[in-house]
Amino acid sequence: MTVLLQTPLSAWHLEQGAKCAPFAGWNMPIQYPGGIIAEHLHTRAKAGLFDICHMGEFIVDGKGAADSLAAALTVNIATLKPGRCRYGFLLNEQGGILDDLIVYRLGEERFMVVVNAGCRDSDFAALRERLAPGIALEDISNATGKLDLQGPESFAVLEKVLPGPWRRLPYFGFSFEGKFDGAPLLVSRTGYTGELGVELYCPAEKTLKLWELVLQDPRALPVGLGARDTLRLEVGLPLNGQDLDPGHSPAEAGYGPMLTSQASYTGREGARKTREKLVALLLPGRRSVRHNDPLFLEDRQAGRVTSASFGPSVGAAIALAYINAEQADAPVYTARAARAEIRAERVSLPFYKGGTARMTLL
Repeated sequence: MTVLLQTPLSAWHLEQGAKCAPFAGWNMPIQYPGGIIAEHLHTRAKAGLFDICHMGEFIVDGKGAADSLAAALTVNIATLKPGRCRYGFLLNEQGGILDDLIVYRLGEERFMVVVNAGCRDSDFAALRERLAPGIALEDISNATGKLDLQGPESFAVLEKVLPGPWRRLPYFGFSFEGKFDGAPLLVSRTGYTGELGVELYCPAEKTLKLWELVLQDPRALPVGLGARDTLRLEVGLPLNGQDLDPGHSPAEAGYGPMLTSQASYTGREGARKTREKLVALLLPGRRSVRHNDPLFLEDRQAGRVTSASFGPSVGAAIALAYINAEQADAPVYTARAARAEIRAERVSLPFYKGGTARMTLL
């Protein structure tokens, strides 16, 4: 019997009646009694607070760390300044995606790498193998708490409970000079919802106190992974293990323009291969398709669904799917769900275009 890992907030979630389920080996809240749609819409309108303590965090440090990390990941480390972070990928030798991640530059030769929970051990092993001897690599995941405060009113909530110059943060900028309850607090203007927001990193033992403090503001509502998934899908953000996998390259997932690094990183040669393309599909009505449902073009299978759901802010079912490159520009496909054929119209991302993530605060 597999024992699920618990976050510092697991007991709180259960006490509040959250529906929990296994996710990447963790017992995580999927939804609270109000339901996924209510949590989704509240985040779009006000502020949602997410327990993301299951994610992994590594510290890379030492002379030569910048060059060594640049050779391990697709991230353009050479142009990344201290106080800024950048999204990128850990690839296999063929250019397939092992994980997507964010690299924070804490100093000239000191970095934090944030990875997905299910890839934590394999990512650590891959980095340890790729980093040069003498470069320190430390897994600080167990000692780190992570909360995501997302929504148009997230900064107003944060300023009320933790006064600070947070509005000065640029998109994908961060401050590691914050303090909470006498402990270090890293505040990052990033997120996974398409809305204005921050990700808060603190010592694991301070997580519950910070969580409860933020929720004292009536504009903030606890939100589970169910709404986190519909929020990210509406703005076209991929999920590792579904939309991103070792069989697909960053270019196939739509991230070719982000491959700006000049370093000879692992998987560089295959990173731009495009046998298939990840496309966005809009389905009429509320009936959605499912992961791996096939898509057809004139009775010939053209691809398969990777992520799908009803989009509460879109008012229709939406999906991401990998389509054969030569068929990826067709305007309409037919999705074959369990007992029905559903028209799937190709559209541009994001599905939901009202997100506030990049809004100017000053």
